[in-house]
Amino acid sequence: MKSYLIGENDCGQRLDRFLSKAVPLLPQGLLYKYLRLRRIKVNRKRCDCAYRLALGDVVELYINDEFFARDGQEDAFLSARDQLDILYEDDNLLLVNKPAGLVVHVDNDGQVDTLINRVLKYLAGSGQYDPRGEASFTPALCNRIDRNTSGIVLCAKNAPTLRVLNQKLRDREVSKVYRCLVFGVPSPAHALEKAFLRKDAANNQVQVFDQPVPGGRTILTEYQVLGSKNGVSLLEVTLHTGRTHQIRAHMAHLGHPLVGDTKYGTNRRNQGLPFRFQALCACQVTFVFSTPAEHLDYLKGRSFRLPELPFSLDQIK
Repeated sequence: MKSYLIGENDCGQRLDRFLSKAVPLLPQGLLYKYLRLRRIKVNRKRCDCAYRLALGDVVELYINDEFFARDGQEDAFLSARDQLDILYEDDNLLLVNKPAGLVVHVDNDGQVDTLINRVLKYLAGSGQYDPRGEASFTPALCNRIDRNTSGIVLCAKNAPTLRVLNQKLRDREVSKVYRCLVFGVPSPAHALEKAFLRKDAANNQVQVFDQPVPGGRTILTEYQVLGSKNGVSLLEVTLHTGRTHQIRAHMAHLGHPLVGDTKYGTNRRNQGLPFRFQALCACQVTFVFSTPAEHLDYLKGRSFRLPELPFSLDQIK
């Protein structure tokens, strides 16, 4: 028998969802069967799979030990590198500056050195996260940016923070500002551009259209030209929608592909320039809460900006 005492990171979720994370080796069919047979109980009583766990509940599992066998992956994050550029930290969240070239999550390549693994390693090393002491929660990233884009990523240290920030991001109550280098000088110098974006999942690419198309979603991209040099401009971009590759694809559609971006630009235009990745950085995050944010209300109105960019017009000769 194994039991779990429900803490703040586990309460509020459905029993079956908790079990699928706490005991991932237990097949879904057996999970529901064991609930019917009372081999899984809450507070020593039979319980429905849809029951919402409360703080202090005790979940008991009278099931075979094989379902609790460790697969050796729980501590894989310890193999990640130690480098982590922390912009802000408190008891609930981290704001970290991801370098270009670092993937945020484990991908099909099985890369262990990811941003989330670096975060987990830092939190474990500072005593803020114990994977063996958590039944179903792991600190998680609230937003993601492309491997070859740099900038600010939000990480929730606890489940209530993850829940609130995910909702605020969906409700557009977290404002994100980017800076980038593009070819040419956009005109006018300031504009809010509307278009329609359609994903091509097979090629990990998107297409942008001026008119609505089947499968297309509206995108709104606001830019401001901050300066230009030798046919390259520095832009500040505010996203009013958040779609895959939105800035890269939309600016290319407008005739101004990002410097260093060969997916939506061309190799020819980037030859001779000192950029390994697209010159794009998520440089500012502002918490523009218009509705209550529960325990995160203290963040309302606060803005965080990177002190410097990883690229500049000075690199253009």
